[in-house]
This record gives sequence, structure tokens and C-alpha cells, in this order.
Amino acid sequence: MRIKEDEMKVLICIGSSCHVRGSRQVIETFTRLVKEHGAEAEIVLSGSFCMGACSKGVSVKIGDRVYHVKPEDAEDFFREVILEEAKK
Repeated sequence: MRIKEDEMKVLICIGSSCHVRGSRQVIETFTRLVKEHGAEAEIVLSGSFCMGACSKGVSVKIGDRVYHVKPEDAEDFFREVILEEAKK
């Protein structure tokens, strides 16, 4: 999938360590929220393998920055970080 200039790519780790820490739930939450916000054209979710920071939670990369998200914090992270980044 090619990313347009106006799209923001969000990489979510699906490696074994992040999978155990809840990457599936994080992906499901992000997918639901992208649809709820009608942001399918602006926010592209993609799976990724290990980003090298497995012990802190599910690794989520936006641009050059790697964040660590727990499933129970995914909604807040989406609203506070992903939506804000998408507005830039």
C-alpha cells in the first residue's frame, strides 16, 4: 500500500512479545476508532515486527517516534496522540 502525502502511517508491532502484551486488542481498538472518526483516508494502520522495545508495552510507531501502548490505554492514546498527529 502506498502512503499519500496527506496520510499518516501508524505501525503497530505484531511480534511475539507485543502480541503477548495485547497488540491484537490495540489493533482492534485503533481500527474501530479510525472508522468511528471517519479517518480511513487520513490514518493508515499497518502491522510491523519487532521495533526493539518489547518490555514497555505494544510498540506503536508514528513517523520516527516509537510509543508503548497498553490495551487499556489504546483509546486515550488514539485520541491524544494519533488524532493530534493526523491534524498536523
